Amino acid sequence: MNLPQDQVMDIAKMGAGIGAGLVAIGAGMGIGRIGAAANDGIARQPEAAGDIRGGSIILAALIEGVALFGLVVTLIIAL
Repeated sequence: MNLPQDQVMDIAKMGAGIGAGLVAIGAGMGIGRIGAAANDGIARQPEAAGDIRGGSIILAALIEGVALFGLVVTLIIAL
């Protein structure tokens, strides 16, 4: 089955859009889990709030970096 080039590009763009959406959902879920765990940890051990907050900020930044990388890849596919 040979598809015309226009149809192949349309399918690639749809896949890129789905991929970008999945990246955004995954990043949101990851950062939400970090926030929940940080709040739980601070509630259990308030004296460690600074260390927990710093670690959670670093983890959230790493997740955002991976999400941005995934978004760039999907946008490159779409072009």
